Amino acid sequence: MRPSEEAFHKHKIEQREFHKKENALRDVILGGQDGLVNALGIILGVLVASNDVKILIATVIAATIAESISMGAVAYTSALAQRDYYLSERELESEEVDKFPEMEKEELRRVYEKKGITGDLLEKLVDQLSSNKKVWLDVMMAEELQIVPVNTRDVLKSSIIVTIATAIGHIIPVIPFFFLDPKTGLILAIIFSALTLFAVGIYQAVTLVGSWWKSGLRMVLIGMGAALMGFIIAKIFHAVI
Repeated sequence: MRPSEEAFHKHKIEQREFHKKENALRDVILGGQDGLVNALGIILGVLVASNDVKILIATVIAATIAESISMGAVAYTSALAQRDYYLSERELESEEVDKFPEMEKEELRRVYEKKGITGDLLEKLVDQLSSNKKVWLDVMMAEELQIVPVNTRDVLKSSIIVTIATAIGHIIPVIPFFFLDPKTGLILAIIFSALTLFAVGIYQAVTLVGSWWKSGLRMVLIGMGAALMGFIIAKIFHAVI
């Protein structure tokens, strides 16, 4: 029995909500991990040259502002570039439909042949889809080119999430230095950072898919490894200079 219109509408709303959460998680990880690793790298680098906590905090705060804005802007402009790419490809596809309708129908036919649809059912499906140009283009973009449209409102929301997550990521490692000496602060900064990365990895696995401990450990290794590389480079430059 087919679901009622109300039940179907409710189901689609629930689906959209799920996808929004998934995209938000991606943005949180992108911004948060970048901010945390960047701040921890700065902390390690500054402590190589100086134990002045005021310089360290000022450096991290300056980096927080610059990096947060930069990450948000990059997220926004890259998504807009993807939107423009989609629109450009759709326009080209539209021109091809107008100029070579039979060839485009054949492409449509082959798309569904690969899905196992043949015979009269295939011909009826192709005729039905090609009778509406908008639907035809939607199908060709999704099935043949495998490009999805980009919602401008979602782009703005994504960039804001990345900006905030990057700022929070920067703040976490520097918190101990407001209250403790550099040595103790560094130990706690590393612990806080590792725990945060591990927690994010666990949350990613729980909300999406995968082993929670593998996901958490992978996040820690990537983040701490990147910070360690920054420390090694700072150590080398300090030794040379």
